[in-house]
Amino acid sequence: MSSVEYLNYELLDDHGWTLADENLFEKARTAELPEADHGTIEVDEDEYILEAMEATGADWPFSCRAGACANCAAIITEGEIEMDMQQILSDEEVAERNVRLTCIGRPGAEEVQLVFNAKHLDYLQNRVI
Repeated sequence: MSSVEYLNYELLDDHGWTLADENLFEKARTAELPEADHGTIEVDEDEYILEAMEATGADWPFSCRAGACANCAAIITEGEIEMDMQQILSDEEVAERNVRLTCIGRPGAEEVQLVFNAKHLDYLQNRVI
């Protein structure tokens, strides 16, 4: 079982935050954000993050559920997410920009922090369905 803390990318500009902020999740914890935009869930090691979020009633972005688009993209800020075979992200996006797809991604660490809704990043826009 892993603890996954999430934050909605769409809120960063509204609060003057960036993905590079070292204390991004500390800021989110003190901002009294709605649970749909920030919170923590427990995810089984054999469960996809998107499925775990949907089980809570959350409405996260997705389209294909097969790793072939960027609709469910997230940026890891702590921990690791292991993905099944994906077809859309470059090696650089995975290794250097920490992009993962939540539809085919499982936690690879006991604690994970991710910024979901990353499909809004300029470099992912051309792969959103």
